[in-house]
Amino acid sequence: MAGPTSSVHLSLGEVHALATRCLVANGCDADNARAVADTIAAAERDICLSHGLFRLPGYVASLRSGKVDGRARPQVDDLAPGVVRVDGKGGFAPLALQIGREPLMGKARSQGIAALALNDTHHFAALWPEVEALAEQGLCAFAFTAAFPYVVAAGGRRPIYGTNPMAFAWPRPGRDPLVFDQASSALARGEIMIAAREGHDVPPGTGIDAEGRETTDPNAILDGGAQLPFGGYKGASIALMIELLVGALIGDKFSFEALAADNGDGGPPKGGELMLAIDPARFGDAAGFAAHAELLFGQITAEEGVRLPADRRRRNRKATATAGVTVDATLHAKVLELAGG
Repeated sequence: MAGPTSSVHLSLGEVHALATRCLVANGCDADNARAVADTIAAAERDICLSHGLFRLPGYVASLRSGKVDGRARPQVDDLAPGVVRVDGKGGFAPLALQIGREPLMGKARSQGIAALALNDTHHFAALWPEVEALAEQGLCAFAFTAAFPYVVAAGGRRPIYGTNPMAFAWPRPGRDPLVFDQASSALARGEIMIAAREGHDVPPGTGIDAEGRETTDPNAILDGGAQLPFGGYKGASIALMIELLVGALIGDKFSFEALAADNGDGGPPKGGELMLAIDPARFGDAAGFAAHAELLFGQITAEEGVRLPADRRRRNRKATATAGVTVDATLHAKVLELAGG
């Protein structure tokens, strides 16, 4: 097992500036670099290490290989009264998501419920930032996306599904929204990669090796093995649903199609994302929905030791706002190198 790793202390502003400088140095324009850096800094702020600076070398690899257009200008298309599409034009997802937010919110407030189909983008981040942004504006929100084929179907040995996360956010007027973001796999891919980097095992049930045997060795899972869905066939069914929503429904790639089209540069897959936004004010309990939800939340948290989803991330957020974050020293050196020193 590896020993403890050294680290570097950075403020959140320094994280954002470093990410921006690195992206611009490798082919992003200012708008794309800012949007991706926003996502990276948000992950570091909440101590979501598997989606922060850890992802930056992959972003850079796809810029350098030409797979991703760092100067893409996403295009908004109005498909129906309750449906908007953003064509990412082969760029990274964050800018396309930011551009699509206002049209999606407008349609949700007009129709009560609306969908955003995001096509031809490369998504490498957590999903909670996009649903949290909608809930902060008073909307309920869902988000779904796929990946490369990492996860087996129930009873299978061949990876077919992505980790296929889904996120949900619920608005709480006067309070931070309730937010959860979870993979359909037993463990997120990035967490397995960090375990391999740091030299520790992953929990039982995370994955199988190349021979189909369950293992807690992250390297065996990553090198020829596969990930397992959470809850057996239940997680696999959710992964299947998400493949259909972000592949067949919106006309984008299944996870296995993303792999077939990929150049192997180590960066994010090309594919789509589906978001749903719901305006509670247009449903049957516009005046009372928020107070009714708080009744449930109060019952949940009345039990000692129980917290609501995202409470821990928000505690992290408050701490890092002043204290900054610690970054693995090897990763920090790598990012500096990619940024040109």
